[in-house]
Amino acid sequence: MPLPDHILDINSLDGPLGQRVYTVLRTNILEMALKPGEVLRKGALCDKLGVSRSPIAEALGRLSSDGLVDIIPQSATRVARFSLAELLEENFLREAVEVAAVARVASDHTDDQLTRLSRNLRFQTLLVEDEDFQGFFEADLEFHELILSFTGFPKVNLVAEEMTLQLRRARKLMLPDPGRPAQAVAEHQDILKAIEAKDPDAARATMTHHLRQLTKRIAPLEREYPDYFRTT
Repeated sequence: MPLPDHILDINSLDGPLGQRVYTVLRTNILEMALKPGEVLRKGALCDKLGVSRSPIAEALGRLSSDGLVDIIPQSATRVARFSLAELLEENFLREAVEVAAVARVASDHTDDQLTRLSRNLRFQTLLVEDEDFQGFFEADLEFHELILSFTGFPKVNLVAEEMTLQLRRARKLMLPDPGRPAQAVAEHQDILKAIEAKDPDAARATMTHHLRQLTKRIAPLEREYPDYFRTT
């Protein structure tokens, strides 16, 4: 159970112990350090994290509610495997939210918001040039999170994150994808141009095109990583 060293120190996190254990395990699952189908043994987790069984059980219960862990009574607890239908559904939901969000931001935004998006895009370009695909993944997430936050609706980012958890970890399987990061940056630039032009129709069109590139890349994952997907 190879938990990355850099997030093993739960003492560096804030909040109750159960929350910290949950955060560590959730991060490992989303980052694909804990693979779909991998067995989670409470005793081993206790030893790794230096905690008792109670906060481990609490965290696993929450992760099960998130759909990230499957708890089978009197059998085993495993990291949840993917469902192709669920991934496609999450991307459908993501498109519905983000297309509406970008149209709203195109219609009403500030100069500071444009500056932050431009700065993020410059950073994305540098990361692609350096072939830092993990860094690009994080900057890509931030670009979309910025647009959601600029809608002025505080809950939008949280709701969008919660309804696309499976999609977020599945995207880790797509790294590195030769040529795609540079293409994504170009698509992000088109999105920003539409926002700058205050053209909500163009913003909708460019965001729709961008997100549907991901739809095309989801289906092959089931063939490439069959052990990570449910069989029924």
